[in-house]
Amino acid sequence: MTISWMDEVDKRKDDILKELQQLIAIPSVLDESDADEKAPLGKEVKRALEYLLDAGEASGFTSKNVGHIAGHLEMGEGDDLLGILCHVDVVPAGNGWTYEPFEGAIENGRLYGRGAIDDKGPTIAAYYAMKIIDELGLKLNKRVRMIIGTDEESDWRCVDHYFEKEEMPTIGFAPDADFPVIHAEKGIMDADFHLTDYEPDEHAPKIEMHTYHSGERYNMVPDYAKAELTVHAEQTYLLQEYEEFLKEHELEGDFYVKSGLLTMELHGKSAHAMEPDHGVNAGILLLRFLKRFELDARARTFAAFADKYLYNNSRGIALGIAGKDDISGDLTLNTGLIRYDEDEAFFGLNIRYPVTYDMDDKLKWLISEMEQYYISVNVKDNSKPHHVDGNDPFVQTLLSVYEKQTGKQGELLAIGGGTYARSLENGVAFGALFPGREDVAHQKDEYIEIEDLLKATAIYAEAIYQLACEKQS
Repeated sequence: MTISWMDEVDKRKDDILKELQQLIAIPSVLDESDADEKAPLGKEVKRALEYLLDAGEASGFTSKNVGHIAGHLEMGEGDDLLGILCHVDVVPAGNGWTYEPFEGAIENGRLYGRGAIDDKGPTIAAYYAMKIIDELGLKLNKRVRMIIGTDEESDWRCVDHYFEKEEMPTIGFAPDADFPVIHAEKGIMDADFHLTDYEPDEHAPKIEMHTYHSGERYNMVPDYAKAELTVHAEQTYLLQEYEEFLKEHELEGDFYVKSGLLTMELHGKSAHAMEPDHGVNAGILLLRFLKRFELDARARTFAAFADKYLYNNSRGIALGIAGKDDISGDLTLNTGLIRYDEDEAFFGLNIRYPVTYDMDDKLKWLISEMEQYYISVNVKDNSKPHHVDGNDPFVQTLLSVYEKQTGKQGELLAIGGGTYARSLENGVAFGALFPGREDVAHQKDEYIEIEDLLKATAIYAEAIYQLACEKQS
């Protein structure tokens, strides 16, 4: 049976775009301050989950809500289960957008919005791939289940809870990364580096730092930093130097004085933590500037640590944890959170390490090493690396579908990002970012190329057909 998958997608183009706009319009950012028993991660996250479950049920799929933090849509019959793991939560929008982040504006062949490429656009592509298979009446010899999570951008409580209650797919893919096929994902560790003590200073400081705040998520390069200071001497000189610093580094910033307190702000550039060098870390840069001056002893120790071990150190070299392998490349390090006040002072680091890296052994060394710098290390989460044999027939099928639909050579990839594929016993990440396209996940003006959205839908439809349909002569 010959099927033109792109023709089937083109017939549904307007519906695909409308569905994606409606899903993007839900600002599904984790908000536990807005949580209750029926919305554990916040009402907007729950609303996005229910939107997709309701849409799928209306299309004739079997739907199930699992604890209001995950769910699934299922079609087909059979003992084996093909899983398609998506998520509808998004990172905060951040500042500086040209388009409304929760609107889904269409311009110049692109659809803009938070989640357009991560992961609402790919989710809608996979959803419509399932609809195409169903509407064509193709007979399945496996069950096909879209598993929908709501906490992918934070702690993965959604899939952890889901797989406590529901079966593990036989095979599966996550449309939440790059094409062609990602068969290896680095380990991901979030850890807080707390300042526990400092060397006292006999001399009165010229600047006292009261609070410092930068970043909202471990997995984002922070694009904003704010310091609140009392300046006892040479404030004019400090501000003149700050203006020169901004010009030198081509950055935007501001300062103002209120009730004797100087507030300094710096704007950087957000990026996904899998490649920190794509962003400009406002938190580290503002601390690096303040380190030039006579800070109080505690703040000086804090800023000095940032400058020596975290500034321009995306590969962990200064911390002594650098590593790489041929499968997944370099270890990367992102300082996603910085907090400083009278009660606590810490850096929240996101460390992504190669699949062959012995993090357990290195972590023991790092904890011991940091003690001499008055730093205690508190591991918040450590997701182990994920690796699937590239010769697996399931993986080879996905490669062949990609090659057929694009006319381009397929290849196996490894990434620093973490997708739901690592929650599967036999799963990979599969699209939806095509080679050569700009990766704008977690950035302002996030978008998906409409051409790519439609092409991904065709690829997912044929992948489902090849993996789960009874072939007819």
